[in-house]
Amino acid sequence: MHLFLVRFMNVFILLGMCNRQSNKIIILLNFYAYYRYTKPRRVMYKVDLPVDISADVAVERRRAAEVARQARIFNTRHRVMGLDLKALEQQVVENKEREEMAGQRERAFDMLRVTQDKVLMQKQQEEEEERRAELNRDLNQYRAIRQRAEDTRDADLNVHRQGALGLFIPIPESELGPACMQVFQGEGIGDNDKRRAQMEQTERALRAQREQSEKLQKENKLKELLKGKELVQQDLRAVQLDALEEECKRAGRIALNNYNHAQAAECVEKERKERMRKEGEEMAEVWHMVTSDILTECPKAAEREVDGGPVGRPRVLTDRWRGMSPVQLNAIRRQREEQRLEGERLREIEKQRDAAWDFQRMVQTREDEEEERKAMELKKEKRIEMDRYNEQLAREQREHQQYLSKTLYTNRPTAQYFTQFSSSSR
Repeated sequence: MHLFLVRFMNVFILLGMCNRQSNKIIILLNFYAYYRYTKPRRVMYKVDLPVDISADVAVERRRAAEVARQARIFNTRHRVMGLDLKALEQQVVENKEREEMAGQRERAFDMLRVTQDKVLMQKQQEEEEERRAELNRDLNQYRAIRQRAEDTRDADLNVHRQGALGLFIPIPESELGPACMQVFQGEGIGDNDKRRAQMEQTERALRAQREQSEKLQKENKLKELLKGKELVQQDLRAVQLDALEEECKRAGRIALNNYNHAQAAECVEKERKERMRKEGEEMAEVWHMVTSDILTECPKAAEREVDGGPVGRPRVLTDRWRGMSPVQLNAIRRQREEQRLEGERLREIEKQRDAAWDFQRMVQTREDEEEERKAMELKKEKRIEMDRYNEQLAREQREHQQYLSKTLYTNRPTAQYFTQFSSSSR
């Protein structure tokens, strides 16, 4: 019975650790099935059998894990916004280990690839050497079979010299005919004379070459001497030409200098004539100004008949005009007085019009003030009505709050009510 109560308490502890309703139901069903189908029957057991404490050990292990989890989660010193720092650090360590293992695997693969490449290259090199050796063997075999010295055209001439054939003729020379002669009579006679003649011919050829070389050297020296003389003549000719060119340049400079002097004298003469002409024109202009109507101040000199205009209407010449006559001045004064009177009349009319506009604006202003006063009174009435409505709402709110605080919510929460929260890590 005691064991049953212990296990029942463990089940309730597990139910408290589970948050979902489905997990609680599953644990209850397991508990019911265990005690339904494993109910102890009335049989005889040995009293010395050891008690199975695996369930108790599992419960204690879960309790210890729950206590450690609560200490880790509810520790305000090591908790950072709900993050599990140890789990995160463990994840970082695992990621680093995983990356290190991946790097080692990649390096191992690289080394394996390098080793395989080296083996493949060595194998290819060996195959190439074997193929080359086989080609050499085939070539030697072909030469030994297809290109023998005995099969050449001059094999019968070089056989005794090279010793390649080594043929033996069993037939005596007395029985051989003219067409079968192997050694001719007279071969090898006069070799020393031929060699001496060849040496003399070689010496004559060398002497001829030496003479030809000396002749070429003399010709080259003669050509160089002639070339040097030609260069000296060219230098002398160049000096003479330079002297002639310098003389021509000097004559050209003298001619140019004479031409420039003539041009300068001509320019001086032209300037003198131009200066005398300007002085004469200036003197004539001064004489004309002295004797003209400008300085004599003749009033008629400033008037001239207008071409195509009415007769008797003169045109004033501004460069000769010396002022207006008294008649003209009086006409100007009379016209100015008329303009002044006309301006006063226009100002009086403008003043009357402004007074009418001022009266109209005053009337309009009074009407606007009356409308604004009526609008302010209407706004004031609306504000008073809104204040009354707000006061009524505040009164109703106060009554409702009093009802909630004094009638409805009479049980105050105690400290035990708040301690039931955050008591589990699930």
